[in-house]
Parts: sequence; structure tokens; C-alpha cells
Amino acid sequence: MDKYIEKFMRYLEIEKNYSAHTILNYRLDLEDFKKFTGDIDLEKIDYLFLRKYLAVLKEKNLGNRTIGRHLSSLRSFFRFLTRENYLKINPILMLSSPKLDKHLPSVMTETEVAKLIESAFAKDDKDERGLRDRAILETFYSSGLRISELTALSLSDIDFISGIIKVMGKGKKERVVPIGDTALMAIRKYLDKRKKQGEVIFLNKNGSRITTRGVWDIVKKYLKSAGINQGISPHTFRHSFATHLLNRGADLRTVQELLGHASLSTTQIYTHLTTERLKSVYDKAHPRA
Repeated sequence: MDKYIEKFMRYLEIEKNYSAHTILNYRLDLEDFKKFTGDIDLEKIDYLFLRKYLAVLKEKNLGNRTIGRHLSSLRSFFRFLTRENYLKINPILMLSSPKLDKHLPSVMTETEVAKLIESAFAKDDKDERGLRDRAILETFYSSGLRISELTALSLSDIDFISGIIKVMGKGKKERVVPIGDTALMAIRKYLDKRKKQGEVIFLNKNGSRITTRGVWDIVKKYLKSAGINQGISPHTFRHSFATHLLNRGADLRTVQELLGHASLSTTQIYTHLTTERLKSVYDKAHPRA
């Protein structure tokens, strides 16, 4: 099993160009499966064997979403093995994933976003930390970046004249995202007052690139000071960014490109959150509204 897992890992890295984080998740899922298989030959893994593995996952009281992720990793693995002729028959084709409950992402209102961002302010022009925090929150909401994309930003990624950011997203796919003047102004203010200069945009108190954990702490801090629901996370800015764009008339394809989603079906979840816009369009367009 080990040699096939390694071949699959190389395939994900070289041919699929997946990120190190994604590859690690695949590896962890397959290592868990390997423990279950023991010394069994690859050819002897069949539908019934996989059903037993599915039962073991359920006995661990894992959620349906987690079990679904495990099975998704296995599907990719066995698809690779059959395509490369290491296996003649794909044993997982008939195995169905557990039904997932529809999970709608948390979204802040436009008022809540404004309140949260306004809670981060610099006490004076030398308050580097306050300026940095304000710039982080403004950038999050203005661009809809993932937290990992925000922490990875460097000066060369931002075109201050054109108002665009070059982003390296999931699967090492590069995309260009617009960023508003308010966010650019906040970044400029922070960079102008920062003691340590360099290529990295957002620094921690030690002068190193800020971590995702550091950004989490910043968001939690201002959620508390703004008195907003603690269920909000940095990713909520991304959800809010997409929902507010749709509410104000943006089309789904454009939002898909801005978010860097490979599939439109991933973006479609936000259409469930845009009732306000749908009602508004209905009221204006229907003769008997």
C-alpha cells in the first residue's frame, strides 16, 4: 500500500499541482485507511471491504462531512490506481457517501461589517498595531481572500495604481482580484508608519509574517469589542463579501472568479443567502407585486 500512496502523492503534487496543505490531508486520510487494510493485497480490496471501513468510520462517531471527506480521498486514490492500471476494477464506484446536511455559511450584515471594521482604529499615527489590524479587516472584506491568501500577501502582489491583487489560491492557481480604495488607503497608512520595512505586507509583533492564528486572534479581539456574534470567523468575511456582491446585483460567474472557485456549484451556496435581493427584484419587476 505504501508505494501506491507515494505514487498518488507525487501525482497530486506534480500533475494536479495541489497545495502542500491539500496533499497532507489526502495523506492523512490514506494513512488511516492503510491502518485498516493491514497486510491485505490491493487486489483483494472490494466493495464489501470498503463497506466495513465505512462502518468503522461511523463507529468512531465522526460527522457525515468528515466521513465524506475520507471517502472522497479514497475515490480519488482508486480512480488513480485504475487509470494507471494498478487495479483492473475500481472497488469504490458503488459505495455511496453519507448524505450531508445543507450547511449555509454564516454571514454578517453590511452594518455588522462596518461596525467590526470601525472598531479597529489607531489611537494615533504611531499606533502601528491598530493601523495593521484595520488594514487586515479592510482587505478581508474588500477582496474576499481566504485567510491563507491574506497572510501570504507581499508588496509585489498589490498594484496600488490599478487597484488589483495577484493571489495564489488553492491548487496553486493564480487569480487577479480587485481591491477597493478604502482598503488600499488602510494598507498604505500601515506601511507608511511601520518600523520594519520589507516585502511582506502584514507582520506580527516580532516583525515576521503574520500567521493565520494571529489573524484569528485579531478578528476575535474586534468581534468582542464590537459586540458581534462570536460565531463569526475570518472566513465569514469571505462569505459576507460574496453575499453582499450578489445582493447588490453581481452575477454568479463573476463572484465565482473573484472567490477563485473551480466549480460554479461551490459558489451557488451563496444564492440561498440572497433572498433580500430576490425580493427586491420581484417587487420592482412583477406587475402585481
